Amino acid sequence: MVVNHRIQRLALTLAAGGILIATLPLCYAAIRPAAAGQTAAASPTPRHTYTTKFPLTEDPIFEDGKWANGRKDGLDWANVRTTSGLAFGTEPAGRRPAPQEYDDSTALLAGSWRPNQTAQATVRTVNSDVKINEEVELRLRSTISPHRATGYEILFRSFQGEDAYCEIVRWNGPLGDFTYVGREKGPKCSVADGSVVKATAIGSVITAYINGVQVVQARDDTYTSGSPGIGFFHYGSTGANEDYGFTSFTASDQ
Repeated sequence: MVVNHRIQRLALTLAAGGILIATLPLCYAAIRPAAAGQTAAASPTPRHTYTTKFPLTEDPIFEDGKWANGRKDGLDWANVRTTSGLAFGTEPAGRRPAPQEYDDSTALLAGSWRPNQTAQATVRTVNSDVKINEEVELRLRSTISPHRATGYEILFRSFQGEDAYCEIVRWNGPLGDFTYVGREKGPKCSVADGSVVKATAIGSVITAYINGVQVVQARDDTYTSGSPGIGFFHYGSTGANEDYGFTSFTASDQ
């Protein structure tokens, strides 16, 4: 060990004067330079939170670079649009063959997010019809790039009663390639105008809620990274994209 002689002389001087020097080694440690190759410990990544009430009119949603979109960034899926106070899908809808019918409108938050994620949104829905499938979707641990979309979709049909359903779906990459990992149906999955839907991914457990009540849960450990986001699916009619969507959205990680 290399001895700092100036500190050694100071210690002798203080000891001669009867001054307590028990804390001297701490002072020495504080001013000793770091060993070669040694670095300070990194601070934890700050917790991410993002909230919006979609105040802008944008096609696709952008919000100062906060969002990636299905058509703009993924090419094979549809974008999400916003008008003041509403986010909604842009699919042609109608009745189309697979896999084109699965080009869900998709928007994911940019940036690096921790794997334990929560997403929550307030639903707008009007003119719901049992003959039309209108789904609002929350996304967790999701990614999108040209011709590839991965992650978890937690969806709720914008409908009330026996024909309502809610599902947890894993997106596997290519358009139309997905796997159901959790499914429920019936009145427990009913979504009305103003309902609050929520999804969490904690470890391998993915859970969906409507107005604070758990409605479906599943386990899947395929994806451990990615971003939260939103999406919409429309099948069975045309011209009804603005009949349903989200009026607010919040995402966080931990």
